[in-house]
Amino acid sequence: MTEAIAPAGGGGGGGGAVDPAASGPQGLKDRPRRLTLPWRKEPGRRLGGPAAPTGRGLWSDAWHDLRRNPVFIVSALIILFLVLIAIWPQLIASGNPYHGDLARAQDGPAPGHPFGYDLQGRDVYTRTVYGARASITVGICATLGAALLGSALGGLAGYFGGWWDALLSRIADVFFGIPILLGGLVFLSVVTSGSVWPVVGFIVLLGWPQISRIARGSVVTVKEHDYVQAARALGASSGRTLLRHIAPNAVAPVIVVATIALGTYISLEATLSFLGVGLKPPTVSWGIDISSAATQIRNAPHMLLWPAGALSITVLAFIMLGDAVRDALDPKLR
Repeated sequence: MTEAIAPAGGGGGGGGAVDPAASGPQGLKDRPRRLTLPWRKEPGRRLGGPAAPTGRGLWSDAWHDLRRNPVFIVSALIILFLVLIAIWPQLIASGNPYHGDLARAQDGPAPGHPFGYDLQGRDVYTRTVYGARASITVGICATLGAALLGSALGGLAGYFGGWWDALLSRIADVFFGIPILLGGLVFLSVVTSGSVWPVVGFIVLLGWPQISRIARGSVVTVKEHDYVQAARALGASSGRTLLRHIAPNAVAPVIVVATIALGTYISLEATLSFLGVGLKPPTVSWGIDISSAATQIRNAPHMLLWPAGALSITVLAFIMLGDAVRDALDPKLR
């Protein structure tokens, strides 16, 4: 039942005129005011409760998980340290990796030379530090090249399909059938340069098919989503649809595979250098030092221990980083 409220200044009668003075400031004070709710300015907040959490996307959720993952933190710190000494090895090593003193050949640790000397009397500590440059350069450049080439070819094959997909799939199958070590022995044995770029080119040549298949499968899955169909219906071109809508949502599996493959490529470079077809002297490489120390493992084990340990830690750090990124980007593991 609604209660009637008599207007102010009505004079007690039913049909009296409203006093114009009631519309002045005093009349405004007497009017009922609308109650302002403090939470009306906060969309998403429930009445009488806390604010609703703001939705996060895949990348923000992944970063939120990575920051709390000790495996990611430890591996990222190790990789950051390796990248720093690869760029500026003088930060922790002041010696010359090419200077040798034959009088100290195969000597053990000494003051100022904690890792001892190699067969030519060179400081093992200095060569171990400088060896990070070649390995990190090969790993990063080969991973970037294989990821870019494989993502581009695989993405186009998955998006357009048809004869383009069939052609690229058959080409990838041909490269998959080549054993990587045998291919390295054949391809790099005819290369006279001992720099990192022939090794990088060989790894990219045989590494792109794996990433291409991952990119193709991811694009095939993403292009069937409703937002991609809506973009096509609105008249978006194939290039815009592929770059703006499909690629950002299909790149996560490629990043995971590329991160894990980076450690594998570093190990592959060391293996090829150990076999004598990868990097060649005077380039400083962990694989070269391991190869020269293998014959002296009984007489001077320190020559093999330190470069091999540095290689193992580097490969393990990148594999741990890839596992952490995979766990953060895989929605099935949430």
